[in-house]
Amino acid sequence: MIFTTAYAASPGAAETAEFVFQFNEIILFPVIVLLTTIALLVFLYGCFIFVVNADNPSGREDGRRHILYGIIGMLVMLMAYTILTVAANTFGLDRELNCADDPTLSGCFTP
Repeated sequence: MIFTTAYAASPGAAETAEFVFQFNEIILFPVIVLLTTIALLVFLYGCFIFVVNADNPSGREDGRRHILYGIIGMLVMLMAYTILTVAANTFGLDRELNCADDPTLSGCFTP
């Protein structure tokens, strides 16, 4: 409660919290979802190529490479999302972002 009150009382804090919230909601998280979807599609394409070319060693290798790249892409996006979530929790932004969504929540500063 002390942190929230001190944070809300500092000059420009409301604008900063609103900017971070808008940036996350409009740009950052949709980009993470888009890139995760692309990585999943690359993985599925690799699986398809691997199965279709079961008798062709070079085709299987191409499919295996796509599968590997898809898995790596999904892991990178999972790590990016995890790092952003941990950073928001560490700096108390999760509470501010939740309060921006619903100011009536417990612990939110109401002017």
